[in-house]
Amino acid sequence: MEFKGKDQEPFVPALIVVDMQEDFCPPTGSLAVQDGRSIAPLINELLSEPGFVTRIATQDYHPADHISFASNHPPPNNRPFESFIEMKNPAPHKHTETKLQQLWPVHCLAGRPGAEMIPEIDTDRIDLFVQKGKHPQIEMYSAFADAFGNLDPAVTAQSVNVELASVLRTKGVTDVFVVGLAGDYCVKCTAIDAVKAGFRSWLIEEGTKCVVPAGWAQAKEELRAAGVSVIHVDDAVKKLAVASISR
Repeated sequence: MEFKGKDQEPFVPALIVVDMQEDFCPPTGSLAVQDGRSIAPLINELLSEPGFVTRIATQDYHPADHISFASNHPPPNNRPFESFIEMKNPAPHKHTETKLQQLWPVHCLAGRPGAEMIPEIDTDRIDLFVQKGKHPQIEMYSAFADAFGNLDPAVTAQSVNVELASVLRTKGVTDVFVVGLAGDYCVKCTAIDAVKAGFRSWLIEEGTKCVVPAGWAQAKEELRAAGVSVIHVDDAVKKLAVASISR
C-alpha cells in the first residue's frame, strides 16, 4: 500500500546504504574514511524501520585493472589522492567526451575481503546488493549512473550488476533515503542521481562521513542545488513512522 500525505502525493520509501565496506573503514581499510564505522549503529536502526518497502546496500566491486587505481598507471602521474587520468565516455557516439578521474589506492577488489560489508552492519535486513564499478575503464560512484551520468542500462550494464532504478520502480518506490560512505563521493552521487532517475531523494546527514570532512559544506550545497533534501535522522524517522502506520 502506498501512503499519500496531505498533499496527496504517494510516499513509498526505500533505504540505500552506500558502500559500508571494509576498505572504506578504519583501522585497516585501504581507503578508510575517518570514523566510518561509527555510523553503523544508526544505519542498523534505519534498517529496522518498518516504513521502508525495500533496503538496498551498494558495494564498490572493482576488477584489479580498474582505471581509478593509481598503481595501474605509470609514474609520475600515479599518486593516490593527487593524480588524475583521462577517462572516456562509454556511451555510443560519445567516445570523444572525456573527463578527469581522480586516482585512488587499490580498494574493494571484487571477491576480496576489502569489498565485503563490515560485520557491524545487519546485512540480514538487506534485500538487494548492488555491486558497482565493475567496468575496468569507467568509474561509478553512484548506484544509478556512471561517472559521466549515463543512466541507460544499455551503457551501464558492464559497470553494475543491477539496474537499480528499474528495481525501485517495480516496487513502486517514490522516495529514497541515502546513508553510508562517503558523503562527498558515492553517497552524494547516488543521492543526486536518484533525483535524475525520477525519485525524491533524502540524504540523512548523521548517516554519512566524508573522505574530506572539510568539504561537507560544499557537498551539501551541491546536493541541495540538485534537488536532494539533506535532513536529520529524527526527521527521517518521523516520515517513516507515517509510512509504516499506513501499511
